[in-house]
Amino acid sequence: MELGKIVRPAFLDRIEQDMLIGGQRVPALSGKRFETRNPATGELLAQVAEGAEADVDRAVAAARKALTGPWSRLKPAERQKIMLRLADLVEAHFDELAMLDTLDIGSPLSRSTLGRARAGALLRYYAGQVTTIHGETLPNSAAGDVLSHTLKEPMGVVAAINPWNGPVGMSVWKAGPVLASGCTMVMKPAEQSPLSALRFGELCLEAGVPEGVINVVTGLGAVGAALSSHPGVDKISFTGSTGVGEKIIRAAASTMKRVTVELGGKSPNIVFADADLDKAVPAAATAVFANSGQICSAGTRLFVQSSIREEFMERLAAYTRTIKVGDPLDPETAIGPVVSSQQMEKILGYIDVGGKEGATALVGGRRMSGDYHDKGFFIEPTIFDGVEDSMTIAREEIFGPVLSAFSFDTAEEVLERANATEFGLASGVWTRDLSTAHRMARGIRAGSVWINCYQMLDPAVPFGGYGVSGFGRESGIHHIEDYLETKAVWIKLD
Repeated sequence: MELGKIVRPAFLDRIEQDMLIGGQRVPALSGKRFETRNPATGELLAQVAEGAEADVDRAVAAARKALTGPWSRLKPAERQKIMLRLADLVEAHFDELAMLDTLDIGSPLSRSTLGRARAGALLRYYAGQVTTIHGETLPNSAAGDVLSHTLKEPMGVVAAINPWNGPVGMSVWKAGPVLASGCTMVMKPAEQSPLSALRFGELCLEAGVPEGVINVVTGLGAVGAALSSHPGVDKISFTGSTGVGEKIIRAAASTMKRVTVELGGKSPNIVFADADLDKAVPAAATAVFANSGQICSAGTRLFVQSSIREEFMERLAAYTRTIKVGDPLDPETAIGPVVSSQQMEKILGYIDVGGKEGATALVGGRRMSGDYHDKGFFIEPTIFDGVEDSMTIAREEIFGPVLSAFSFDTAEEVLERANATEFGLASGVWTRDLSTAHRMARGIRAGSVWINCYQMLDPAVPFGGYGVSGFGRESGIHHIEDYLETKAVWIKLD
């Protein structure tokens, strides 16, 4: 698909979008629906089935049935072939999936389509792990002749509760380890972005994933709450805000579910005086403004060494003013709208508080108006200068296109300030000095440290957080381990 030649997906010919349970598209038992609209134009995209506790019950039952059905009897190589077919299908249909995401959340189509390579790579990486799952034969000191070994078995039914800021990518990231491990899943996409998850579920069936292995229950917060406490769910994988994550962990405790959570962030991006500014300036802007700032690992706290601060901030402000904010379907657009009016009001509230607490908006600070912008939820990319570490905008996750800038003098000082947060998801460091890079990488308490780059991801490299940014890791060889139980087997030979 060429950008600028926009084709509305045939998927949206169905104004009423049903859930996917047991291999069938079905309405909610209550008959209720909710609307999903384009945040750039207000256009109605679909009326989506509004699931409730009863719908969760039937989805979990379908997943439980599939867990012990034909899916459990497939050989690893057979499961691998299905996953490779799915990877091919996702890539072949990615223009459609990307368009659904752009229409649903307002991310520029130029950005949505970049996910094609990552989606295919993730599924192929997990497919490669299928045939490597194994137990171990272990020596023991038991009396007599005793053989001991372990088995690796699927954990069971997984509830995947997804955020709205990267819908199709998150569907793939959640489904990959489920399929590779032999588990089954009930996926709850965010109510703001349900469309691509439903289409992904259809592609799973087309690839040969048995009915009931992947289920998609759409709805509001009640669906996530029901999944979190459901006795038929064995594990929860949640990505989203720290506040919601805390509620899910509490609900899951009642049935001792396994839980992995990837939560919020307030990530530091640190620029030393010896950095390559030609690279660091645009990267600092992209680190926070990409996807309208709606990325958990966004570099929202910018620390610039004092000796280059004035030059850096001038260049950053000038660069930010060149960023085009507008129609997500325009190939020149770099930033689209935020996802909803509620999100827009929340972000504007933080911007207002930042000014009242004494910070100065060097760039932006307002809702955009005029021409195309009146139709949607557009906010100017905003840079706050004169920010103190104690200010609200310096401490709390805004999840919008808002950057707080600070200055620092020494590496020891900035390391202490960078770590003075309850979050610990990601970080960036810009320096040409190898010793500085290594010291900062060791000292920063965050799950990812990007040196002279930002927001890089790869299927083989783990991603996750410290502190209230969550626990567990996604991607990498340990990801699938979180979906497996280890069983010890003892055999008395004498």
